[in-house]
Amino acid sequence: MLYSATTPEQKRRTLRESLASGKLQQFPGAFNPLSARLIQEKGFDGVYISGAVLANDLGLPDIGLTTLTEVATRAGQLARMTDLPALVDADTGFGEPMNVARTVQELENAGLAGCHIEDQFNPKRCGHLDGKNVVDLETASKRIRAAADARRDPNFLIMARTDIRAVDGLAAAQDRARALVDAGADAIFPEAMRTLEEFAAIREAVDVPVLANMTEFGKSELFTAEALSSVGVNMVIYPVTLLRSAMGAAERTLDAIKADGTQQSQVPHMLTRARLYELVDYEAYNQFDTSVFNFQVPGQH
Repeated sequence: MLYSATTPEQKRRTLRESLASGKLQQFPGAFNPLSARLIQEKGFDGVYISGAVLANDLGLPDIGLTTLTEVATRAGQLARMTDLPALVDADTGFGEPMNVARTVQELENAGLAGCHIEDQFNPKRCGHLDGKNVVDLETASKRIRAAADARRDPNFLIMARTDIRAVDGLAAAQDRARALVDAGADAIFPEAMRTLEEFAAIREAVDVPVLANMTEFGKSELFTAEALSSVGVNMVIYPVTLLRSAMGAAERTLDAIKADGTQQSQVPHMLTRARLYELVDYEAYNQFDTSVFNFQVPGQH
């Protein structure tokens, strides 16, 4: 009932232990707090909070327009609804090294288990689009060093994302991954890898956990969890999958209403009232106030 009974500190320890277990960790992307709860119920290992999703949910493109306040607030709302650890996309850290340091502490305060910070210029763009630019190694390293130095909970995960593969090639991505680990990164997110062999090359370059981004319509084939695990990937995210699925369903329903004058054709595809109440744990609130839940829930409405 209400929010998670698991503390942020416990979630951070869980994330660290899970990444050290050798088992691939699957983190679907939540687009709202209720979807975070659904991810937990379906038995996944954690919740991912995409910067693109946070921007798109505000009707904005993913080009660095969101603020630290918006990201920390919304990420905190998602993280508090699940016992799972939540990893959030912190873009370029929202400014210079001192801003990056503040970003990490705000995300700690919001209850996140970790974040990733990338090496793009600001304004940035989606990692699977062409025409990206990356900052020099010194600037990228300063961001990660500031993040690592600022955290107060040593289990808060600082992940470095590098977009340099699309700019300077795989060897450059290996070199930068090594340098970012030296700067203090606990894990590496190599963006827009094209093949399993490229993931394997990053795995060989560093001795920290490696993340794979399995986003639709991107540069990477949608590899299975088994295939990613076979080349040593430790974590896989599905950042925009649920948002795209939900918005696709919403569009089909609106089209049906427009065409038919009723949503009836789409009702079989909807979450039932009973299932929705189950997800929000409606009945448990009766323990506090019997006047809140004192009725029978229809099974098909």
